[in-house]
Amino acid sequence: MEKLTNYFGQNIKDKKIVITGGTTGIGKAIADVLVSLGGRVLIFGRDKEDFEKAVADIKKQFPDSELYGTPADVTKKEDIDKILSIADTKLGGIDILINNAAVAAPGLTEETYEDYKYAIDTNITGYLAFAQAAAARMKKHKSGHIINIGSMSAESRTAESTIYVATKTAIRGFSTSLRKELNPLGIKVTLIEPGAVSSDMQTDPKKVQHEKVEKLEMLEAYDIAMSTLFCLSQPKRCDIVTMQIRPHLQII
Repeated sequence: MEKLTNYFGQNIKDKKIVITGGTTGIGKAIADVLVSLGGRVLIFGRDKEDFEKAVADIKKQFPDSELYGTPADVTKKEDIDKILSIADTKLGGIDILINNAAVAAPGLTEETYEDYKYAIDTNITGYLAFAQAAAARMKKHKSGHIINIGSMSAESRTAESTIYVATKTAIRGFSTSLRKELNPLGIKVTLIEPGAVSSDMQTDPKKVQHEKVEKLEMLEAYDIAMSTLFCLSQPKRCDIVTMQIRPHLQII
């Protein structure tokens, strides 16, 4: 049997990795894990302070890491182009894309047109834009892996988050279709759908979130990061197509 330390690092070391929304929550946890295994990582988020804090923390943990990025918003074409330029000039392309940048959104009757359009542009258009850009670079080498971070909201479909449900249901369908389009090009596509995860997107205070984690009602961001690593670590012949991760006591 192969050493597990080799197995989980085999597809990460020296890979060119882009993580959208990589400065907080699940994205930051994924960045930590992939940087720790020698990945060459580009992260970004829309908040400058969050970006600077994330970079400082990763550099403190892994002083020799190869980390790039800048504050950027996936709803802005000029910001998308800026990130892709960094990916091309600093990384030399994209081997792995983690499509993660997303915003929370409530029910339809509680939101303005401008607000729900921003949620749609972030949670759907941003995913499409980066998947398209990554696929264009990956197909030249007939290899690559796109992981879309979805949500169990696509299954639970609660009345309190109609807009968010719409976006995450779209990502579920998009991922299924995208895999069929890109697999013949040698590109893997995985959909990861977490349940409730402790993060800034949650409306509960941090103390309440911590209590829910202790009571097995909520996940930590690193639970999703380790699940992402598992999907990325599979050999070429093996695709993890869809992974659902729920807190033990979150019944959906």
